[in-house]
Amino acid sequence: MQKQTLISLGLLALALIVGAMIWFNRPSNDATESTDTSSTTSSETTASTNTTQPSTTTTSDNTTESTTAPNESATWIDQKIAEMTIAEKVGQLFLVRYPGDIALTDSQTYHLGGFLLFGQDVENATAESLITQIQTLQANSDIPLLMGADEEGGTVTRISRNANLVASPFLAPQTLYQNGGWEAITADTKQKAEILTNYGIQLGLFPVADVSTDPNAFIYDRTIGLDAAGTSTFVETVVKSLAGTGVASTLKHFPGYGNNRDSHVEIVRDTRTLEELRANDFLPFEAGIKAGADSVLVSHNIVTSIDDTQPASLSPKVIQVLREELGFEGVIMTDDMDMLGLADFTSQEQAGLAALKAGNDLVLSSSYASQIPVVITAVENGDYPEADLDASVRRILTLKESLGLLNE
Repeated sequence: MQKQTLISLGLLALALIVGAMIWFNRPSNDATESTDTSSTTSSETTASTNTTQPSTTTTSDNTTESTTAPNESATWIDQKIAEMTIAEKVGQLFLVRYPGDIALTDSQTYHLGGFLLFGQDVENATAESLITQIQTLQANSDIPLLMGADEEGGTVTRISRNANLVASPFLAPQTLYQNGGWEAITADTKQKAEILTNYGIQLGLFPVADVSTDPNAFIYDRTIGLDAAGTSTFVETVVKSLAGTGVASTLKHFPGYGNNRDSHVEIVRDTRTLEELRANDFLPFEAGIKAGADSVLVSHNIVTSIDDTQPASLSPKVIQVLREELGFEGVIMTDDMDMLGLADFTSQEQAGLAALKAGNDLVLSSSYASQIPVVITAVENGDYPEADLDASVRRILTLKESLGLLNE
């Protein structure tokens, strides 16, 4: 009896062992294994997204809309771009001089990227009225606007000319440096940023990165007035002081103004060699880019050693130097496209398209109402690739996001 019991227990144990082996070696339906054999890596997904051209369709209001479904791993910005119409994307590439009473209507009609305020636009404003004015524009914009005002200090000030808005105009960089060195530059930069953000302004369009040591030169009073090394320190100080304040840094005027004449009234031909520019004028821009500059503004000067036929703002060769040699990845903007002299190279209607095709991301313009339709048509005809348009929109939206505009 005892022997039979032992035999039965042995058979039971064997059955349990065999059953366990069968269980652990069964075919797996685990979701992780399935994912491992079918998914692509994030880099493969990105490559696929970048090389696929978005398809388009025409909506009932004759605007062209992208129909490409955004990849599940795409960022919010990529998803937003995929949903935008051609007209909405083109509008983002224009920072326009504030047009007065039609600003609200035009910001919606043209889907504008932002407005640039000049002194006359705020000369009668109070702190309360300016805040209300900007908040009203933002509340009625599908994508928040960049609001800008030139506040280099000294000869170039806008809102700070109005004592109702700022106690006294911002001082010139040279004055600050002479009175208090780099500490004064840092303190002034942070004070500017606080005042500008209180009003809802994100672009002060500074620092001036031009190297000028000749007191008789047009640009001299707007610069720090030091050599390339001193100007580089100035630019780096300002860029780092603006970081995280909600005000973007803008290096200007690439490729470097030098001691040339006034490009507001004529097209300047800069005949310095590329070696001279690299050893001198490029250095502050390189310092600013390394410090994390948000944007670079390109001049209208003809820099003959880079491109002897086109103003810098319309020259793909100049933009190529900025992107490839200096390694800048942020927003590139033109100087004011209504400056005299450009008419010798392009009509006002075509100026915006010419600047964008050269590689700029943002056009400073007063003639946006005639320029934007030309750009839209060029995209639809394939004359301005939609992939290039999307790249510029992505840079602008990324800038807006970094300034906290898209998180509000």
